[in-house]
Amino acid sequence: MRFRFVFVPIVLAGLVACAPQIPDSARGVGFGTSFEEQQARDAALQGSQIRVSETVRAPIGGTGAPPPVTGVSPVPGSAEATAAETTRILAQTGGTAAADSAALNSGVAPVQASPSNPAPLVINNPGISDENDFEAVAGRQTIESDAARIERNRAQYQVVEPEALPERSGSSQPNVVAFALQTTHPVGARVYSRAGLNGAARAQRNCAKYPSPDLAQIDFLERGGPARDRLGLDPDGDGYACAWDPTPFRKASQG
Repeated sequence: MRFRFVFVPIVLAGLVACAPQIPDSARGVGFGTSFEEQQARDAALQGSQIRVSETVRAPIGGTGAPPPVTGVSPVPGSAEATAAETTRILAQTGGTAAADSAALNSGVAPVQASPSNPAPLVINNPGISDENDFEAVAGRQTIESDAARIERNRAQYQVVEPEALPERSGSSQPNVVAFALQTTHPVGARVYSRAGLNGAARAQRNCAKYPSPDLAQIDFLERGGPARDRLGLDPDGDGYACAWDPTPFRKASQG
């Protein structure tokens, strides 16, 4: 029993001896601590198991932000993703907006226009005429040049004399327009006598051979119409074959 009481103090003394010696930091740095004591304290801290985390210092001229994490894609829609996409597009299109502006202005910084300093109006399109600009025209035109241009225009001016209308060909084909204007009676009014049986059926059969009523009327006039109707194209005797109507021609002549 006495052996146990003796053994316990021995174990406690061994644990105390194995524990790292931590210097007293209650005094602080710069408050009565000499340089040698500070070095001893730093050496004791480095030899102990306690580690003081190093403070990340911002680089000179920096913002103090932590360094970017590499190997991790930014969250879609975040500011980092937008900045990365903008950088990629600028790299594909040939540089930043400032570089493009410098290239367009031949290396000269663009003028910042404002209400008190408006941007100059520059017309670089040769396809746009400046004839309405008095200063532009006055710079290259004179009274003498205007007179010479007028003389050139007069020399190129040509007067075209009217010519007689061409005559119709020597065809003996009847003119249905002239025939329509010579007549005055309406369609269906009997003017000429017709004889024969089944006149309507015969007219329908023969009129079907013509592509149009105008061609039927022309052939009707060529065969002696309107006084004679050899093919039975005008069974009602009005002088108009195969339902040909002179009314449109009469209206056209009257305007």
